[in-house]
Amino acid sequence: MKKVTVEIDFAGRKYSLTTGELAKQASGAVMIQFGDTSVFVASQSGPSRPGTDFFPLQVDYRERLAAAGKFAGGYLKREGRPTTREVLTSRLTDRPIRPLFPKGFRDEVQIMCNVMSCDGINDPDVLNITAASAALMISGLPFKGPIAAVRVGKVEDKLVLMPTVEEMDVSTLDLIVAGTKTSVLMIEGFGNQIPEQEMGDAIMFAHQHIQTLCALQLDFAKQAGVAPAAFPVPAANPFFDTLKAEAYSKLQDAKTTKLKQERGDKVRELKKTLIEKYFPNEAVVTADGITKAQFAEAFHDLEERIVRDQILAGRRIDGRAPSDLRAVASRVSVLPRVHGSAVFTRGETQSLATLTLGTTRDQQKFDGLFGEDAQRFMLHYYFPPFSVGECKPIRGPGRREIGHGCLAERSVLPVIPPPDKFPYTIRIISDILESNGSSSMASVCSATLSLMDAGVPILQPVAGISIGLVEEGGRFTLLTDIMGDEDHFGDMDFKVAGTGKGVTGIQLDLKNEGISEEIIRGTLEQALKARKELLREMLTAIRRPRSEVSEHAPKLVQTSINPEKIGLLIGPGGKTIRAIQEESGAMIDIAEDGTVTISAVNAQCADKALARVEALCEEIQPGRIYMGKVTSIKDFGAFIEIAPGKDGLCHISELSDGFVKNVTDVCKIGDTFEVKVIAVDDQNRVKLSRKAVLLASKADESADDDEE
Repeated sequence: MKKVTVEIDFAGRKYSLTTGELAKQASGAVMIQFGDTSVFVASQSGPSRPGTDFFPLQVDYRERLAAAGKFAGGYLKREGRPTTREVLTSRLTDRPIRPLFPKGFRDEVQIMCNVMSCDGINDPDVLNITAASAALMISGLPFKGPIAAVRVGKVEDKLVLMPTVEEMDVSTLDLIVAGTKTSVLMIEGFGNQIPEQEMGDAIMFAHQHIQTLCALQLDFAKQAGVAPAAFPVPAANPFFDTLKAEAYSKLQDAKTTKLKQERGDKVRELKKTLIEKYFPNEAVVTADGITKAQFAEAFHDLEERIVRDQILAGRRIDGRAPSDLRAVASRVSVLPRVHGSAVFTRGETQSLATLTLGTTRDQQKFDGLFGEDAQRFMLHYYFPPFSVGECKPIRGPGRREIGHGCLAERSVLPVIPPPDKFPYTIRIISDILESNGSSSMASVCSATLSLMDAGVPILQPVAGISIGLVEEGGRFTLLTDIMGDEDHFGDMDFKVAGTGKGVTGIQLDLKNEGISEEIIRGTLEQALKARKELLREMLTAIRRPRSEVSEHAPKLVQTSINPEKIGLLIGPGGKTIRAIQEESGAMIDIAEDGTVTISAVNAQCADKALARVEALCEEIQPGRIYMGKVTSIKDFGAFIEIAPGKDGLCHISELSDGFVKNVTDVCKIGDTFEVKVIAVDDQNRVKLSRKAVLLASKADESADDDEE
């Protein structure tokens, strides 16, 4: 393939696609550049594996730290397993691409993505989606693209296209939208309680600019001289009509059973009966030449047809109307020793949230392209196989668990109080005990309840709901609180989390080729109604955050000192801070800005350490009176400790209101008495006077006598 480069000015920066220079043996290879950030994407296809009944698309995104001129941290100087950010970006790329391959396509497709250069200004994650689409457009695969993705921020109430990393630091919105020239395919966004109307406006703003990037790719593919391959429409299953005529009503009765387990049992029993009828004596093919694989496909398609027919007729398989929620139940304080806990149940989906409070030392620290960072709020999602009645080996968290956990975490994050208001590190575990649709949004609800139970002063309670879609023949039905079957056989899973004021998290996944503005805005409106209903139900379990944290949680207090006094607090070789920690039984952490966080097992220990820190770091000012302790005696005076680690000299002439011949005549080491600061010189040396205190005391007594 000849070298092809196309470029435009986009959001004030150069945006380019290049192929024909690198990785010429790949099916499609593209280098995308925006500013000085570059991502290389290669797509590769291979023949399908026998027996595969799904589209085996694999997306792997990697960020080599060399792209930012950095070494990998740790003992090994090479990157290992994918980071959370890499997993999330891989998922972000997969989701809008998958629906644009034709039904029945089973070839292996792998998309490898590597960040080659990162300028620290432009985030490569959103570029990766467009680059993957461009690589597929020139791969000769039956890809119905192009698609493109953009990020939208909101700075000073103005929408910003492709905001820089610096702009994102002050943005109230982080929205990524992917789509074709005509419709939206994927949404991933988080915001600070963004009203629904404004969120809809931001999505459509993004789609306007997506069209520009789609046009760029079409020109790119035209210049490369590659057209998408034709993929014949799979022949209709010859057994479907036969099965529909015989089993539609029976399967409809089974599928409209209200409870998931009973419904599954009835469907499996009917399927077993039909297999025994058409494949007696363990036959693998019928007399008409129908295989068991064709039967399984036809049975699945009939299930889909029944579920969709029910919905389009206005009645869901569990009997609900399209906008109805399932029954909701909430409980808090369900575990006795943890710092906060809650169970949230919606229908047959149940999440148990367990909350732990920790210190700054418990923060999650990580290194990446944009430098080192620390995370003080974490939500970890676990999906055990028993939650769906299955038995599977237990391994580490998969991509789905990581993705669902991050969605719930970022949806709750906007209401977490800042460190200066609540200095704790917070970790929530969401264990999914039952699952029948939208367990990630159930995690949002249980997390909110556990935060309130733990005494975390959240800004607003957050709830989440998932909206589904069935669209056929120019008409559509939106479904509030979708079940597993409605997710599996429907066209959309649109998750929306937020407070009563606005949206905090949003995620759209589709099985069709895109949705319109009408569906997007209708979904946001329907989700708002459901969210308000959820919040009312949740607040029956606990109205507001508890006034105090759990007695089992560490006690944290904070104070601020002059950063120039950090060295004084630490002391030579850490002597001073160790002494305070040993004396009080507390742990002390100091930030570069002078924020001091003290943690202890009880309030008494924390307050004791706080008093020592504030006394040590207090600015010594002339005129103030301190209770001091004699630490050293010299011929010319006594050194008196007025704060931990801070001595001042009380000259012999200032030790008494009368003549003093010897220092030892009026004091000894260990004596305590009040002294007044009379001067602090340029070298921060403190001059003290006991005489001034004594004279002032006598003057007060004389004034009292005169009044009598």
